[in-house]
Amino acid sequence: MHILVVEDEKRLAHLLRRVLQEESHTVNLAYDGPDGLELAESGTYDLVILDVMLPGYDGFEICRQMRADGVITPVLMLTARGAIEDRVMGLNVGADDYLPKPFAMEELLARINALLRRRDRNFEVTTMLQVGDLTLDLVRHEARREECVIELTAKEFALLEYLMRHPGQALTRTQITDSVWRYDLEALSNVVDIYIHYLRDKIDQGFSRPLIKTVRGIGYKIEAAPMRIEREGVQ
Repeated sequence: MHILVVEDEKRLAHLLRRVLQEESHTVNLAYDGPDGLELAESGTYDLVILDVMLPGYDGFEICRQMRADGVITPVLMLTARGAIEDRVMGLNVGADDYLPKPFAMEELLARINALLRRRDRNFEVTTMLQVGDLTLDLVRHEARREECVIELTAKEFALLEYLMRHPGQALTRTQITDSVWRYDLEALSNVVDIYIHYLRDKIDQGFSRPLIKTVRGIGYKIEAAPMRIEREGVQ
């Protein structure tokens, strides 16, 4: 999984990155509020670990802004504060869990796993995904666009499902590999780019508006382009 750690205490931030990498997570760091908010709102993360006391914006403001902008990434807040009112404030602005410092790494990892399991359970209740005029039936294992049935291999279907579960989010190749191929040996090559090409041939070729977009320097995303409405008499 791809995790963002926003923590101004660099020694702790580096320790968290090392521990999380040992658990096979991909980790990015931010050391202040503005950088943390910009990264958190990119939509590329499965989880944000967010310290409260930060330069620039505090963790409460970052979490509040994320939720106001529609970012639903789970947030685990860290703080040296132990007061009940601070914990309540963190949850009220949209945090999913709250862990006061100092904490044991075992408890941090347990809380991370619980948040990721909760997110996965929310994904599992969905039986139909839709982006624009493209639908994916997870029960019938069927993709359609403009009522045309699109034949997909099992891996193409898994890749498309992952993209459609994160509409509008820029997903890195590492995120896609970890979620779709996991530990398959074939994923050590440029398999993501190859399968994105396969998908584009099937779901974008021949249709007026492409859905799969390349995000330069990051990876790929799927989103429906807004329809352009031309008004009479307007130049």
